[in-house]
Amino acid sequence: MIDNCVCCGSDAIAMQPVLWKELTDAWCLSSDEIAYIDRQQGLHCTRCGTNYRSMALASAIMCSYQFVGLFEDFVRTADAQQLHVLELNEAGGLTQYLARMPGRILGTYPDVDMMLLPYDDNSFDLVVHSDTLEHVPHPVRGLEETRRVLKEHGICAFTIPIIVGRLSRSRAGLPLIYHGNASDAASDFVVHTEFGSDAWQYAIQAGFTRCEIHALEYPTTMAFIGRV
Repeated sequence: MIDNCVCCGSDAIAMQPVLWKELTDAWCLSSDEIAYIDRQQGLHCTRCGTNYRSMALASAIMCSYQFVGLFEDFVRTADAQQLHVLELNEAGGLTQYLARMPGRILGTYPDVDMMLLPYDDNSFDLVVHSDTLEHVPHPVRGLEETRRVLKEHGICAFTIPIIVGRLSRSRAGLPLIYHGNASDAASDFVVHTEFGSDAWQYAIQAGFTRCEIHALEYPTTMAFIGRV
């Protein structure tokens, strides 16, 4: 277990299971897979509320900009304050920190469709999204759009729920499953893709020249960096 929050530095780390039986059955998760997905989503800082997968995303972003320290300090740096950032939907606990960057824009569904972004080419230095891509009907198209709006040398930092012992598959033709609140069957929570160990290919297919995997703890928390 981590000792301190990557974002605020607090040592107030707690665990709250978040998965429910209907989802784990539909996802066909083993007991080991349930354990690490629950840890990924449910381990959190009780001070700032950031969970483990958001910490992995924060760590990956800081590593990309060669910053060592806390995410709350990173967003205050002169370099970070100059970045043009697109946050697609709310990136979990990172939203409160990204909002401190003057050049950050928050685009949320349904006003902003990831497959048809309403932004000009070469507009952003950094695009961030967290556990969003699995809900996009055509994930490669969504990633193509994030690449389109990135400037030269820009990066797309994102997380997706991954079952590392499988290959990715579309859920087309399968019963609908939802992420989010167990009682919420909203259309934007429908899972279109179950990602596996080949998830990196989606970024390459979308035109990124590199796709890096940043593991804060394997297989629990991994974040991806797509580079233009």
